[in-house]
Parts: sequence; C-alpha cells; structure tokens
Amino acid sequence: MASDFDSSTRRSPTRRKQADRRAESQQGLVQAVVDIIPEQGVSAATFEAIGALSGYSRSLVTQRFGSKRALIDAVIERVHGPLGETDLDRRSARRSGLEGLLLMLDAYLTKLASSNELRTYFMLLASAVAEATELRAAFAAHHEQVKERLAGVVAQGQADGSIRAGVDADSAALMIGSLQLGLSMQLLVDPLMQLDPIRRTILNTVRLSFAV
Repeated sequence: MASDFDSSTRRSPTRRKQADRRAESQQGLVQAVVDIIPEQGVSAATFEAIGALSGYSRSLVTQRFGSKRALIDAVIERVHGPLGETDLDRRSARRSGLEGLLLMLDAYLTKLASSNELRTYFMLLASAVAEATELRAAFAAHHEQVKERLAGVVAQGQADGSIRAGVDADSAALMIGSLQLGLSMQLLVDPLMQLDPIRRTILNTVRLSFAV
C-alpha cells in the first residue's frame, strides 16, 4: 500500500506539468488567432499561420483544435470566459436587477472599445454567417446562453421591483443582445467610431425604458 501511494504521489507533479504545458500551448495558439484575424482577416488564420506565429508546429495546432469548430469554441471561451458564474455575474447579483443589467451592459460596451478578442469573435461570426457554414451553430449556442443570462437578470429586477413588471424578460434580453451585436458589427465597419457617447446613450435609454 505504501509503495502504491508513493508511486501515485510521484506521478502527480508530472501530470500537473503536462496539464500546465497543455494549457500554456492552448493559450498561445488562441493568442495567435487573436493577433492574426484583426490585422489580416479570417482567411489568414490557417493552422500553418497559427503555428508559425505562436512558435508551435502545425501538428500541435491540429492536435489541440482538430477542426475550425474547436478553434471557434476556444476563441469564444477566451472572449467570454468558461461557462458558469463569472465575477461580473457575482457583482451583478449584489445589485438590484436593473443596476446589475446596466453593469453587465456597461462592462461589455467598455470592453468593446479596446478588445482585439471581441473584434476577432465578430470577424469569425461574420465569416461563418457569410459563408453559411455549420460553424454558425457555435455562435448561435453562445448567443442563446447570453440571452438566458440577460433574461435572468431582467427577471431578477422584476422580482426586486427595479424593473417594470410589464417588460417581457426574453424580449428584453434579445433586444439588448441584438444591440450589442449590431454595435459590435458597426465597429468592424467603422473602427474610428467613438463608442463612449454611444455607451452613455444606451445606458440612459435602457434605464429609462426598464425602470419602474
């Protein structure tokens, strides 16, 4: 028994190191995608180019991703974080539903102004839609999760009295998600667009529209 325990203990650091190396290479490959696409476009993000920029081999890119769907899933996680409760969700939960909704919207619009990750995400989305590929499913699934999260915050606001009871939570969530989507795509068309006055207008409009 002691021998088995000692052997297991000795193997654990090795497994941790392997997991660390895997995570490090995954982050490096995704970072290469984020560096390539905003500057050169989606078509330039080949597995060869990703491997070359990240310092890894093409075979490792194939091993880590294997498909464009896996690559897009990795970019989505890089942009929005893994599924589940985030720090932003926890901060939002400590406020009224309306203030939590405004916090989430403000955080997104603030990040949009300077995020290469978001630019990469929406360039990939535009490409998937334009080419009518099955990759649209990855974005559709994520947008549905965003809608459910926003709808939950609206429902919370109705429960605590900060959001009008007559507001349809699902419709409100879809409206806000569509607003974020449209503004993000507009920024791709007009990179010099000044987001700060638009951000303030959006926050004021949502507050006036939803508040009791």
